[in-house]
Amino acid sequence: MKQLRPYPQAVITKKGARFLEAGNVWVYDAEVLEMRPAPLDGREAQNGDLVDVVDEKGGYLGTGLLSQQSKIRVRIVSRNANDRFDEAFWERKIRWAWDYRQTVMGRASLPGCAPDTDCCRAVFSEADGFPGLVVDRYGDVLVTESLTVGMERLRPVLFPLLARIVGENGTPVRGIFERNDARIREKEGLPLYKGWYDLEGLPTPESARLVVAENGVRYNIDVENSQKTGFFLDQKYNRRAVARLAQGRRVLDCFTHVGTFALNCAVAGAEFVHGVDISATAVDCCRHNAELNGVADRTRFTCANVFDLLTGLDGDRDAMREAGGPFDLIVLDPPAFTKNRKTVHEATRGYRQINYRAMRMLPRGGYLATCSCSHFMDDQLFRDVIREAAHDAGVQLRQVEARQQAPDHPIVWGIPETSYLKFLIFQVV
Repeated sequence: MKQLRPYPQAVITKKGARFLEAGNVWVYDAEVLEMRPAPLDGREAQNGDLVDVVDEKGGYLGTGLLSQQSKIRVRIVSRNANDRFDEAFWERKIRWAWDYRQTVMGRASLPGCAPDTDCCRAVFSEADGFPGLVVDRYGDVLVTESLTVGMERLRPVLFPLLARIVGENGTPVRGIFERNDARIREKEGLPLYKGWYDLEGLPTPESARLVVAENGVRYNIDVENSQKTGFFLDQKYNRRAVARLAQGRRVLDCFTHVGTFALNCAVAGAEFVHGVDISATAVDCCRHNAELNGVADRTRFTCANVFDLLTGLDGDRDAMREAGGPFDLIVLDPPAFTKNRKTVHEATRGYRQINYRAMRMLPRGGYLATCSCSHFMDDQLFRDVIREAAHDAGVQLRQVEARQQAPDHPIVWGIPETSYLKFLIFQVV
């Protein structure tokens, strides 16, 4: 006799079933035909509960977390009907995620530097089987985002496990800071807040400001008030790749944020680096970080709109000299110009404009590092935009490298949303 299961059921369409069978982990609200009570005890599903997803014939497709207010109605966490979703289950998943980082990042640190797992993403949402949960490690502090009601409810189980497992073979974790202030939480019916999570047995840290090291470069970051979790870890190895080209060059780093590309270039021996960001707070942080790394004498940071700055520098020799140019290495690391399919066309104009201006400013033999962090700007579209910009600028590009996000932000085939960062390095020939 088939054993009755203790979870309510979401019955989905054939289209939804095919979507899951192709490797994705989302069930959209439009694909849910009906919600059924748990076969074992008749329990109705509550928001954030585990539910079994079944096809129209009752065939098991997986178990996921229910979000009653979201268009993504169920997010799969397991496809194994034998799994028991107790603390041991979640511990296995956390260990699996952390062991992966230790394998792919642990031996990648530069000579004389701390292991790359001292500053990395420990959990990457759906890519690690924790839908809506992001965990970044900065030394002895974990910074988290819980973006779904299911992960929000699981925090008392997950967070002590995370602190223990991540801190087992290295620096003990002294605190977990929650950055639950992203407005996407409102789609889940969740409140916005940020602050230290109360970890039993540990005192609350006094400050949310941290000094982290990556690629041998030190940064003073504010995990409470900076963007996202305070630092963009996905560009770690892309920063290293650009730094290899920087020695003896004059560098313009656009959308510099806390100065990551700029400082990697300066520490690598660039003659001069000019970083630009529209945020005055970010620029102040850049200047402090330059002092921290002993490169303040070879760097300048300006608070300005990058679009306006590039337009003003293009073709104006006096303005170029005043800015510290001419530049022979330009880095374009903009924020996502589009976060949905409806605005992709507008985004292409933005990417085309900044790349066109940068290409016109570079001499023959100069280098351009350019990227897009939007999932909706797919790889082919981004390449087409760069190709059009090069044609309009009257230059030819020689590709040096095509890169993506660091492996602590894994790409899972079947989940296209996990592949988002496109990073291209060219020489103007």
